[in-house]
Amino acid sequence: MKKMKLMALSLITAGVLFSCSNDDNGTVNDDTTDDAVNLRSELYASNNANGNVTQYNVADLSVEDSETYVTISQDSEGIYYNPTDDELVQASRTLGQLNAYADISLADDGINLALNFSSTADLTSPRDIAVGGGVYVVADNSDVDGDPMTDDGRLFVYVKDGSGFTLRNTVTVDFAVWGIEFVNSDLYVVVDKTSDIAVFNNFATSFTIDETATPSKRVTVEGIVRTHGLAFDGDTMILTDVGDAGSDTDGAFHIITEFQSKIAGISDGGILVIAGNQVRVAGGSTFLGNPVAAEFDAETNTVYIAERANGGGRVLAFTDANAGGDIGPTANYELQGASSLYLYKE
Repeated sequence: MKKMKLMALSLITAGVLFSCSNDDNGTVNDDTTDDAVNLRSELYASNNANGNVTQYNVADLSVEDSETYVTISQDSEGIYYNPTDDELVQASRTLGQLNAYADISLADDGINLALNFSSTADLTSPRDIAVGGGVYVVADNSDVDGDPMTDDGRLFVYVKDGSGFTLRNTVTVDFAVWGIEFVNSDLYVVVDKTSDIAVFNNFATSFTIDETATPSKRVTVEGIVRTHGLAFDGDTMILTDVGDAGSDTDGAFHIITEFQSKIAGISDGGILVIAGNQVRVAGGSTFLGNPVAAEFDAETNTVYIAERANGGGRVLAFTDANAGGDIGPTANYELQGASSLYLYKE
């Protein structure tokens, strides 16, 4: 039960406080271990199969330790945890809205999450959520102009206060969208159906009205067939490659270290070549088919993947994957319809 876990965490915290002491020069002597300091290490996953939330305790990847929470949605993509409010936000494909659920740290396995509030039903086909600069951005890949022969997509920008979400503005782009990620104030957007990513500099403050916008830069990532998910931490970017969407064995992900300087050195329309810049993980041992979302923990050098196709859906973890190639996952958890991930650590 989660309440019992919280009691244990309180005892650990008390032990941490007791074991720390100030020496004569005012510094703290801390005799605790890293495990005691990092009290929570949680990976939240959404899915297309029933819309529920699965929370994995990823402090120890050798053991699957998970809980499932029931939501009001039957199909969800995009997920975010706000520790300040102890609130979980999901984008519901069933209802076309953002839903915020309360008291996550108190939730028990199998519980119906308490709905705090929802946005208006503005969304048609939400795929991902990114939070930064005081806004919640939702990537929506529904057809905007009604012409299936032209690619387009939308970024819905919400602000949140004590009473809920308000749609501030909508940014339309001339390409299909999927995954999105804030890197500082810049928003990176997957250009679906391609191997490209686009960046909108200072997104929250530069794109504040309903408009059709052009990205600040668009870059092709060599070696990728069709990218979907992206994750950034510690100046490393992870990009997933779903390959042929009809195949459940041809997926991959790319690891790009020193990402910001590498992207800064490429002009708009340029190519980020593989040699000297990227590491690719792919092959039969990886269980990658349609890796649709990713998270990355720079501290433990662990890549987390939401795999949509292989086995009907999995959550995979790859530790120290920098050598690349056909490597097996450190953890392999079955989750039907796995669609989105969010990693929270404290």
